Amino acid sequence: MRLSSLLGPTAAEFVHLTRLWPLLFPLIPTSHAINFSPVPSPNLDLSQLGRVGLVGDFDSISLYSYQGQNQNGFSTNGSQSVLTRLPNGVFTSVVTADAYINAMCPFVMRGGEFSGVIVAGNFTSLGGIEAQGIAMVNPESGNVTPLPGLSGKINALLCDETTNTVYVGGEFKGANSTNAIAWVGTTGWTNLPFAGFNGPVTSITKESNGNVVFGGSFDGLGNTTSPRKKDQQVVNIAAADISAVATAPTTGFDDPRNIVCKTDGQDGAGNTWLLADQQPGSWTAAFNFGFQPTKLRLRNAKQEGRGTRTFRFTALPINGIMNLTYVDPATGLNASCDARCPLSDNSTVEFQDFTFVNVIGMSAFRIDISEWYGSGGGLSGIELYQDDIYAFAINDFNEPTCADIELGSNATVTGPWSVMPSQLSSSQYLSTRVSDVGDSAAPSIVFMPDIKQSGNYSVTLYTPGCTQDGSCAIRGRANVTGVMATGTQAAGPIQTEIFQTNNFDKYDQIYFGYVDANSGSFRPSVTVTPSAGQAGLQVVAQRVRFELLSSTGGLNGLYEFDPNQAVASTDFSSSVINQAGTDLDTGAAVTSLVVSNSITYVAGNLSAGDFDNIFKIEDGNSTALPGGGLNAEVQTMLLEDDRIFVGGNFTNTSKADTPGLNNVGAYSIAEDAWQPLGAGVNGRVTNIVALTFNVTADRAETVIAITGNFDQILPFGNNQAAAVSGLAIWVTSQDNWLQFVNPQIATISGQLTAAVNVPVGGPLYAGTLTSQGNGASGAVALSTDGPLSLNNFGVQIQPETPSGSQRKRAVSGQDLSGVVAGYFYEEENRNLTILGGHFTARATDGSTIDNLLFVDGTKNDEITGLGSGVDETATFLALAVQDDILYAGGSITGDVNGADVNGIVLYDLRTSNLVQTQPPALVGDDVAVHAIAAQPNTGNVYVAGSFAAAGSLDCPSLCIYTTAASQWNRPASGLGGSVAAMTWSGTDRLVIGGNLTLNDTATTMATYNAKDRTWAGLPGAEGMPGPVTALSAANDAASELWVAGATADGSPFLQKYDGEKWLSVGDTLGRATRIRGIQILSLSRNHEENELVAEDQALLLTGELELPGFGNASSALFNGTTFTPFVLSNSGNGPGSLSQIFSQKQNFFKSGGGKLAVGFVVLISLAIALALIFILVVVGILAERIRRKREGYVQAPTQMYDKQANMERLPPSHLFGSLGAQGRGPGGAPML
Repeated sequence: MRLSSLLGPTAAEFVHLTRLWPLLFPLIPTSHAINFSPVPSPNLDLSQLGRVGLVGDFDSISLYSYQGQNQNGFSTNGSQSVLTRLPNGVFTSVVTADAYINAMCPFVMRGGEFSGVIVAGNFTSLGGIEAQGIAMVNPESGNVTPLPGLSGKINALLCDETTNTVYVGGEFKGANSTNAIAWVGTTGWTNLPFAGFNGPVTSITKESNGNVVFGGSFDGLGNTTSPRKKDQQVVNIAAADISAVATAPTTGFDDPRNIVCKTDGQDGAGNTWLLADQQPGSWTAAFNFGFQPTKLRLRNAKQEGRGTRTFRFTALPINGIMNLTYVDPATGLNASCDARCPLSDNSTVEFQDFTFVNVIGMSAFRIDISEWYGSGGGLSGIELYQDDIYAFAINDFNEPTCADIELGSNATVTGPWSVMPSQLSSSQYLSTRVSDVGDSAAPSIVFMPDIKQSGNYSVTLYTPGCTQDGSCAIRGRANVTGVMATGTQAAGPIQTEIFQTNNFDKYDQIYFGYVDANSGSFRPSVTVTPSAGQAGLQVVAQRVRFELLSSTGGLNGLYEFDPNQAVASTDFSSSVINQAGTDLDTGAAVTSLVVSNSITYVAGNLSAGDFDNIFKIEDGNSTALPGGGLNAEVQTMLLEDDRIFVGGNFTNTSKADTPGLNNVGAYSIAEDAWQPLGAGVNGRVTNIVALTFNVTADRAETVIAITGNFDQILPFGNNQAAAVSGLAIWVTSQDNWLQFVNPQIATISGQLTAAVNVPVGGPLYAGTLTSQGNGASGAVALSTDGPLSLNNFGVQIQPETPSGSQRKRAVSGQDLSGVVAGYFYEEENRNLTILGGHFTARATDGSTIDNLLFVDGTKNDEITGLGSGVDETATFLALAVQDDILYAGGSITGDVNGADVNGIVLYDLRTSNLVQTQPPALVGDDVAVHAIAAQPNTGNVYVAGSFAAAGSLDCPSLCIYTTAASQWNRPASGLGGSVAAMTWSGTDRLVIGGNLTLNDTATTMATYNAKDRTWAGLPGAEGMPGPVTALSAANDAASELWVAGATADGSPFLQKYDGEKWLSVGDTLGRATRIRGIQILSLSRNHEENELVAEDQALLLTGELELPGFGNASSALFNGTTFTPFVLSNSGNGPGSLSQIFSQKQNFFKSGGGKLAVGFVVLISLAIALALIFILVVVGILAERIRRKREGYVQAPTQMYDKQANMERLPPSHLFGSLGAQGRGPGGAPML
């Protein structure tokens, strides 16, 4: 149990802390700025791919360029950060708080020495360091130095360089001040002369004359005070763990609990505790909660002459002997004591009261008895009191029921709450896990304090820190309501919501105002319940405190302070500012102050005779702004040049003469006129911050960030309504919202609560943001010329979540939305970008496009859709083009020319229409086409996915569409299951992956020989840890492969097939990883050689990735040993995802680089051999001719003789006369 968290530092501790300040925080060097560390270049060489695109489910996207970038959503649990901007425009966190940051200012000392940035809010930790509401941040290193001494919430800061002072205002206590205090130079905390205010401070500003103006909800100077009836809250000793040392063995007197809750003065067995004879001893009470006692009441033992003569009171665990004062019953005089406090043995003295000189927090105490009367010491009663008015969630800590208190503090607990140990907190507390039930069944705790005196109170709710019980990840929000008074002074029920994600104990002021004392007909109460809509989260409840306030009166929300005065004057009428406040209607609440050209502008929830909610103080007079002010509360103001931007929950001026002022507007000082910001937004504005933005590519300018409880920019002029998430940007130079000026530049969403210009390193901001460098949605082009960059396709895509039936159809059960597939088509002088998925978009002619669109570069990027025929619920998963026909597959249904389509649809790119005669519809349960691949050098298109037949043709999982015959054909039988991906290896070998069966045997991969029409399993695929969801070639011949998928428990896997065996990357990716696409890319610079990825290549992964040591990414590069983030994206308030990379050319493997396929090596070797043989033959012929010539050979004559002449000279008998003479048979007949 940590006692310091009970109420914060005492006055003595406070002074000690301020003296330590010079040692705590040396001055920050002024010669440095915030350092931005760029990440190494990925060294991709995409030059041979032509145009390259990335598609997915995102509405903002960035290349990972600087350390600190991420794709986390902005916090919705109440935590915020100090932010800075990277050179690429993306916001990144410097330090993170566990709650809101309300104000920042640069602490520059007189002479220009920069000490750091003061950061304040209602946090309990900053940068992981305990800091109660305020700290100083070094913007260069991010180092945090807490400024201890305050407890509560800080709303406003003013850093005054001329006086070395930081003025602090809010709802807090510190030393002898309430709600206002100062930090001076290197001295530390200093009480202001007026000790603060009796109500919250929300704004502080400095006038031209050097005076400081405080604004808030107060009606006087003052502090908390003790009730008129002091020592009225009884500490519940009955709930303590009681023990004693040297107890007497006498039956009936040996139980140290005998003296607890004994107020009737009775002695005897069961009512008295005695020490052993002639022995000193002690009596100890240990509690499960902390307290600060103000009075001790003891009843001495009066048993046979025995009793306690002297004692001392020791506070535990600090082991400090307390100083006490008392009235001596013998003399009636005041006296004091410490180690030997006397107790009377006079029988007429019923009890003695001892008052604590110092109010010290403790969780246990010990009464040490050193001297006694008679045979030994003892006691017959003990009571402990405090001024603090608490109601605890655990009733054992409230006032005891045995104390005869008519309406003691208590709590009513409903629902399943569990007791949690105190650990670092001041007491045990209750915790509940929220179930998905209605409000009527929600757990609740009703706190009812013991209020004995009516008056103005500050009511504080205490929330234990989440670090001590390890519940930070599941802490939720608490809805707090209360009723404080009845009758004419009742302020109405209070209602607020408290975030409970604080790392350390925190204190939230939930009410300031009048509280009625307890009576038989009314009791003040505070009710804590879990907020709606957070099933599974944890809510805690510990205690509520009521502090009575004192006040000088005479103020009304405004106070002017002269820093040159050592004593605060109570003559408030001498100040124009103070008088302006008192002239307002009673109960004014000032929320914002601005000073411009010696004119003070005041805004809030206030009114006077001729103005409402905003006015100016000029030349000693309060003056209305045009239109009599605004018709509802103003929450915030920002002065920028000659305009004051105003936010709140108003809708017009009080005179309703300026339409368009919906929750936000601007007042032109020069024109003395209101200026609408478009038509405003549809909800309350809470903060307005100026920041610098590159609205155009080459010009940075100041824009205005509007934060609040709204989700839409209202339509105006030619601009339609725009959906936002509580943050909108107004471009002052264009007098328009950023969404309508340039919707595709760097984007931010979330909350911005404060901004500060730092002397070194540029501005800092406070809030919680999601930020990326490009506002493109769904699809983006990856530049291949020069440095890598992301460019827009010129289309804004709105993802849509698939319906329940479509979820089943998504690959491996993953829900797919946004853009899933992309295709570049540039044949026949076309320049088309085709995008498919599950989304809506707007065509160039203003019509709505569903799920498939075309961007025509030959027609000034004209955007068109598919036209009618396909249902709006379709999700396109795969695209391919063959002979000017687009094959688009997925979870598709529809009707084209009276014929059903299912799974696939054909679109004619020549006519820009659906093909008149579509292929017969695919058949099966939850039909989905996941992959389409045209067979090289043929007219066959292979279609794969999850289906059973094509029309009447039994054709499970994979079917061939023959374009020449416009009909389906089945490959070889034996395949079943669901195909997720496929790729061609050469012209005849198809490799597929998925959740397959081959000849009724489960597997994950198979190959198909299109020439032989045979299926075969891929060696080792049957041992894959789960179905394959992504597949890609690892070399040009696709003889090596990369595959990815998920195991049965959802864990990702990534493996490579090297042609002989499978190589696993290992369990290096987080369990939340979902790999949607993989692709080998070439590099311009080699990495170290390894067996997984060639040294001149990298493997690109797309999807929803959880990278070791980094977190979420939409795309990453793997070099065989390390995963490096490549692309980050967001979708709404969460991480985005990428489905795939697609390119104009499929040259993913460098020509002339790397290893050639075996077939090509054989062919080249054969060609070389033939060439060598030819050369040898030619050389041999030439050598023979030369030899013969040298030996005298001459060319044979070539003249043709006259054959007829020769025949006449030679008779035929000379030719045939001897023919066969040697072979004559008998009779001499010739033999032929």
